Amino acid sequence: MIREDLRNIAIIAHVDHGKTTLVDAMLKQAGVFRKNQVVADRVMDSGDLEREKGITILAKNASVRYKNTKINIVDTPGHADFSGEVERVLKMVDGVLLLVDAFEGPMPQTRFVLSKALELNHKVIIVVNKVDREGADIRKTENDVLELLMELQANDTQLDSPYVYCSAKEGAASLNPEIKGTDLSPLFDTVLQHINPPEGDENRPLQVLISSIDYNDYVGRIAIGRIERGHIKANSDVAVVNFHNPEERHRAKVTNIYSFEGVKREPVEEAYVGDIISFSGIPEISIGDTICDPEFVEAIEFAKISPPTIEMTFSVNDSPFAGREGKYVTSRHLRERLFRETLKDVSLKVKETESADAFIVMGRGEMHLSILVETMRREGYEFQLSTPRVLFTDIDGVKQEPMEHVYIDVPSDCVGAVCEKMGRRKGEMLCMNLSGARMKMEFSVPARGLFGYRNEFLTDTAGEGIMNTLYEGYAPYKGEIGYRSNGSLIAFETGTAVTYGLYNAQERGVLFINPGEEVYAGMVVGETPKDEDITINVCKKKHVTNMRAAGSDEALRLSPPKKMSLEQAMEYIKEDELLEITPLSMRIRKKILDPVMRMRAKLKDKQ
Repeated sequence: MIREDLRNIAIIAHVDHGKTTLVDAMLKQAGVFRKNQVVADRVMDSGDLEREKGITILAKNASVRYKNTKINIVDTPGHADFSGEVERVLKMVDGVLLLVDAFEGPMPQTRFVLSKALELNHKVIIVVNKVDREGADIRKTENDVLELLMELQANDTQLDSPYVYCSAKEGAASLNPEIKGTDLSPLFDTVLQHINPPEGDENRPLQVLISSIDYNDYVGRIAIGRIERGHIKANSDVAVVNFHNPEERHRAKVTNIYSFEGVKREPVEEAYVGDIISFSGIPEISIGDTICDPEFVEAIEFAKISPPTIEMTFSVNDSPFAGREGKYVTSRHLRERLFRETLKDVSLKVKETESADAFIVMGRGEMHLSILVETMRREGYEFQLSTPRVLFTDIDGVKQEPMEHVYIDVPSDCVGAVCEKMGRRKGEMLCMNLSGARMKMEFSVPARGLFGYRNEFLTDTAGEGIMNTLYEGYAPYKGEIGYRSNGSLIAFETGTAVTYGLYNAQERGVLFINPGEEVYAGMVVGETPKDEDITINVCKKKHVTNMRAAGSDEALRLSPPKKMSLEQAMEYIKEDELLEITPLSMRIRKKILDPVMRMRAKLKDKQ
């Protein structure tokens, strides 16, 4: 059976190339919204963090209707840390729209997601976006995409992929770069002509591969997948099996079935081959499972998602200020929340430790873990984080570590500073090309070598550098890497920081706090220029006397404190420090708060 009335496509691209904006325009022009309906920009980025950061974190499903054909659209993340999302949703579709910025051309993440689509033998439509952007070079972009397809060993059909020239912001597309489009009809027509309709036998036993999981407090887990064969009815009995554990199978019941209509889920009584559906009723279902007919249990092959590369320890907050601001502060709350996250995030792994108050959380990168941390603090959780650590592995008796392929584009006069820092971090230069007044370089760097480097990189390049990374795989251990060369300024006592105390302390280094902020003994309040920790008293007040001296009442001037974002703080902390996270505050502290005990531990380590 061929479903001519249906097409399933995913939109893939590098971060910031305009995927979500294009989906917005497709939804609006297909009449999904009423004429007087108020619609936010980037309607598919429904999460607060997605809107604030301007990136897609979770893959989203939507659909439009065009010329009696339903087009299911999957909007995918563009950031490398969320590539686990892209890997699995590509199994739901028959073709992809590869979005490429006409100014920037194909970027590292474009290569990664395109290679995954080509492996699955998907048909590709190349959408050159932002053709109206100043400096756009359409011909060069076309050549770069063709080179990329040849590099990735695309087949003849994929090499002959059609091009559509588009301005997602204007909602216009054209098949000729010289002619400006008026609407997205050329893009819709190309999808109908070029992307294969879903095929499958409607009369054979049911098979649905689960590619995504959503969670709802009322109905529990909601599975999202595509019907590969057969058809499914609401309130029907099914069997659940996984390709990698075929022996572990169980029976269950599908209660409600939903189809994607526009950006909403509409309940349906039954669905057929090729439909992308979501359904509830199976509490223990997970990504990669196959829903089958109970009389004919057969799992669909599902590639294992790439393993996590870094880990952090999440522990219960035990600082002197613990429990003041958070709603969920116990180990039970923390454990429950972390394990709940693994239900919908297939790339995340959580492991219990010997301590009941600490959990090891493993992810694909710092951005991946920082999104989880930020989400949890907004939900009212309070906890502590250790410094990120890379996950080493042992292959044939050789210690191996994860490597990143780093693409750098900087002004020519910044090349020396970047190369020096990369060398210090065990980076190996792969190539270097001059492009006008800018230099493009590629490095192979250990993942741990990039911890804390992004901010240094922006400083070294005066904010003009562009850096993109892509996971490369494992390679032999490269040796020790020196990270932060600054020591910490540590608060001596618990109290409120005052201007007089901070004024005397700022001579020792850069401060992180303002007057009036509460501090506790052992809390890091600044950094020193040398690699040694200094304990200071920022709560020290000026003693009042009845003697007046010239200049004694002059205003004390403080330098502005250094404020860090969550990602910067996660990269900044040392092995002997923790990052305290609460819904309202973020504090860096020493693991051992007592200065005497801290000194003893340091001496013990040296011995």
